[in-house]
Amino acid sequence: MTTFTIPSVETERLVLRAPALDDLPTMTEFFATERSHMVGGPKDASGSWDSLVKRLGHWALNGYGLWHLTEKSSGDFVGWAGMIYAPGWHEPELGWTLMTQAEGKGLGFEAAQAARTYAAQHQGLNGVISYIAHANDRSRALAERLGATLEQENAELLGKRCQIWRHPKIDVDTPALTAERTGQ
Repeated sequence: MTTFTIPSVETERLVLRAPALDDLPTMTEFFATERSHMVGGPKDASGSWDSLVKRLGHWALNGYGLWHLTEKSSGDFVGWAGMIYAPGWHEPELGWTLMTQAEGKGLGFEAAQAARTYAAQHQGLNGVISYIAHANDRSRALAERLGATLEQENAELLGKRCQIWRHPKIDVDTPALTAERTGQ
């Protein structure tokens, strides 16, 4: 049996952690909404299950992936952020998604910045891209806040038109984020 470890990363207000079965009801609720169309939805309960297990498989196969986000103050699962690289991707992507109740608090910035820094410092992924749908104004604003610049206006990902935003390279010699390894 192959084992792998998904690190946990803590920020001021979040814990970036391994996806867990307890996250499935929130994922299923999210993927049932039209909001999920930016990240492969809408999906039914079975499709939400597939998304959860694919995230664990991504970590096992690539050594990086999407962390699930827990808000420290509430203990709630509020979204995901991290690196994605699967068939159809041109290169590893920094992606993020927040549940409605977590938007507008700066948590997306905090999570994406931590994921990007960790990827550069520990996973050899620096100067990565983000695929952003043309209609996704919130993600475009977050990419700009993170210092990313528009690299390609009319790209394609899995048959859908999108933009490619390039993130600046991170100084990997700065002190590393607090990370605790947990076996999953």
